[in-house]
Amino acid sequence: MATKKYKVIFQPSGSRGLVDEGKTVRDAAQALGVDIESVCGGKRTCGKCKVKIQEGFFEKFDIDSKMDHLTPLEPEEKKKIKPQELEDNYRLACTAKVKGDILVFVPEESRGGGQVVRKAATDIKIENNPAIRKYYVELPPPTLHDPEGDLERLFKELQKAHFLSDLTMDYVVLKDLPTVLRKDKFKVTVTVWENEFGKKEVIKVESGLSTRRVGLAVDIGTTTVVGYLTDLSTGKVISVDSMMNPQVQYGEDVMARISYAMSNPDGQEKMHKAIIEGLNKIIRVATEEANLTPDDVLGMVVVGNTCMHHLFLNINPIPVGKAPFPPACHHSVYVKARDLKLVTSPAAWVYVLPNEAGFVGADNMGVVIALEQYKHPEIVLAIDIGTNGEIDFGNNRKMFSTSCATGPAFEGAHIKYGMRAAPGAIEHLKVDPVTYEVDFKVIGKAEWHGHAVDADVVARGICGSGIIEAVAELFKAGIVKRNGNFNMDLKEKTSRLRIGDDGLPEFVMVWEKDTSIGKDITVTQHDVRAMQLAKGALYTGSKILMKNFGVKELDKVLLAGAFGSYIDREASMVIGMFPDCDLEKVKAVGNAAGDGARIALVNKEKRKEADVVARQIQYVELTVDPEFQKEFMMSMHFPHMKDSFPHVQHILDKIPKV
Repeated sequence: MATKKYKVIFQPSGSRGLVDEGKTVRDAAQALGVDIESVCGGKRTCGKCKVKIQEGFFEKFDIDSKMDHLTPLEPEEKKKIKPQELEDNYRLACTAKVKGDILVFVPEESRGGGQVVRKAATDIKIENNPAIRKYYVELPPPTLHDPEGDLERLFKELQKAHFLSDLTMDYVVLKDLPTVLRKDKFKVTVTVWENEFGKKEVIKVESGLSTRRVGLAVDIGTTTVVGYLTDLSTGKVISVDSMMNPQVQYGEDVMARISYAMSNPDGQEKMHKAIIEGLNKIIRVATEEANLTPDDVLGMVVVGNTCMHHLFLNINPIPVGKAPFPPACHHSVYVKARDLKLVTSPAAWVYVLPNEAGFVGADNMGVVIALEQYKHPEIVLAIDIGTNGEIDFGNNRKMFSTSCATGPAFEGAHIKYGMRAAPGAIEHLKVDPVTYEVDFKVIGKAEWHGHAVDADVVARGICGSGIIEAVAELFKAGIVKRNGNFNMDLKEKTSRLRIGDDGLPEFVMVWEKDTSIGKDITVTQHDVRAMQLAKGALYTGSKILMKNFGVKELDKVLLAGAFGSYIDREASMVIGMFPDCDLEKVKAVGNAAGDGARIALVNKEKRKEADVVARQIQYVELTVDPEFQKEFMMSMHFPHMKDSFPHVQHILDKIPKV
């Protein structure tokens, strides 16, 4: 029996179509190209996908829309939707299922918008020694007296002209070799791939002279994916393209995606297919921008955490999520791009950096070879801040690493008005410690509110860097105490401090009139707790690695990752995201994981180095440390329950005593 289909219309976009009965509103939105915010990937935990059902007969659309054309309200929705919103016909798009015609209004705060993926290429110096080189040769054509085969003839000339020996040729290249050789009278450019161990293979033969060599370095993050199209002759980035990781729809973090693979027989395959389709889009866009074609991409280097690594390679990720968290492999991997259905040059090789440990993957090794802590005497703490935080600590004597689940709070998830880094998101703010008034700046506008030339500097929500500054500013103004509680004694001094609908304190960062969502944007008690958990995880991980190294002070802090480049150093230290350090020695180093991928793309010897160093770094499992719980509890305080912070003490001294 055929599945019933119903008409679904989304406003204000006007997108419409027929949707199978039983599909969620979120499924319908995805099918019709409507971008609805869904930070948790449809797991019913974030509450960001609220939509409003318009009831009645709408002659313009010829649709009779009713609330009972959806499945009944579920318990998860009652937790995320306010009573007034329920009266106004709000539902969670990820939960409500279609069983009749509906007209859906997507409110401003639920619209996905264009994420600003802040992973621009940094200017780094790379020693040029790529695995891919091109060689031009002119062959003598075969004759009755010299009927040697095309392959042997080509290899003989490469040996004679360029001293290349022990070559092999990819089958795909061999198939077309006779045609290509004769296209320009046996004048050809041969592309040779040689790995770090000396294995050589012809991966492309082109008629005539061709000098352009490009490859793609890819950083597959849990939340974002970025590709750097790189000139292999110079190491310079030609173009960059990025996107939200399409796997987000299956879960907001690595454990959610592992759980999806466990509970769905085709879950692994779906997530693998999603990332491959995403990467193919990046390849097409990046090459088109550079006036090239995907066939011009001669090689790729990929990094990502262990779960992303496994899903990219279509390897079962489930064992990584269970103690003792073993990856399928520690060593680096080579695989043909065509085996993964990537739209590069057909014979291109993809190199994936080694995994270090269970949740410290190839992306961390990208950070390690980019920062090279293992080569210098300074004691350095490097933190790659994201949904899953990786920490490296040490110097040229010894190195330690760990992974800590910071959760998605730094991405704006699990924050009441949190959102990704998209236009309209508050990224910076200041709270006046006397008047408690707030000045803010949103992504997409150069002016701060209050200093704006135009009147459209309005906010949609708060992104990760904004929530860090918000909590730091509330703490500095004495509105939030060291233990994370709001100081309700100040309630009489400012109307911004109040009790929210959930019965808990909240502080109004932006009044309704200055928002585009028609409501006040607040920081709640729950938001502060989420930040305490996230920053406490980073601090605890750093502290335990310092203990393992045997030191109580560090020389330098490097904040890696796109997010790390945008957080305020002073604010992050004031709330205690990492141990005390001279603020002048706290540096943002950009997307170091992506830099490491670019380095390995342009210098094949770095690949060998990565495999060696990955086995030398000592991984520390935080949860088995006997002092973990105690350290974590103390790290929940701002900036810490006991540890001193001499480099920001002048700021802490100004905080009102409460």
